[in-house]
Amino acid sequence: MLVDRRNGLKMFGLGAAGLILSAKSGLVSEALAQESPPIPVFKLPPLGYAFEALEPHIDAMTMTIHHGKHHAAFIGNLNGLVEKYRDLATLTPAAILKNPAQIPEAVRGPVRNNLGGHWNHSFFWELMTPGGAKEPGGDLKAAIASTFGSTDTMIEKMNAAGLARFGSGWAWLVVNKDGKLDIMSTPNQDTPLETGVKAVVIGVDVWEHAYYLKYQNRRAEYLKHWWMTVNWDKAAKNFAG
Repeated sequence: MLVDRRNGLKMFGLGAAGLILSAKSGLVSEALAQESPPIPVFKLPPLGYAFEALEPHIDAMTMTIHHGKHHAAFIGNLNGLVEKYRDLATLTPAAILKNPAQIPEAVRGPVRNNLGGHWNHSFFWELMTPGGAKEPGGDLKAAIASTFGSTDTMIEKMNAAGLARFGSGWAWLVVNKDGKLDIMSTPNQDTPLETGVKAVVIGVDVWEHAYYLKYQNRRAEYLKHWWMTVNWDKAAKNFAG
């Protein structure tokens, strides 16, 4: 009986220790859960095509770095800014970028730069496609002809805007406040949204990281080849709103 009693006490002790450990484990698990990083609000959007799909016009390595490093950096920075500016988690990027003055001054620069970079690049990836139409059609083609005379002339003017952009930035085909097609350029990762445009139709990235591996300093050559990648169906949808 003494042995049984001792074994019983021993088993009771082990059971009690297990309960204590279990309780402690629960506390540890809860603490770990509290310390675990929050679920990211922003995620890197997929390209929708292979990195090499736009060759020979844009090489696979450029696309890999541009998407997986440059755009990914904006995503990481934005997730780091969510706690400082909670509207990043509740408003759409477009709603914020249309009125940058609403962003608290303490974080306005980082939010505007990184959110602009995210919006610009998300737009850019969708505007390119392998094996797409060679020219616009429908209402967009008619509007381009009415405004610029021809698609070739519009392309020349957009290329000129891209070449004239000193340093880094973008060239855009937009529907302006008057409802007409217009060409504009923005510096850095600024977007046309804050200018009050009614629609953004086409945008081309003229930052060096978009072309330097293949074209080095030959931005004009890059722009000439970039038009071979344009997704005119997507541009038409952008125009139609």
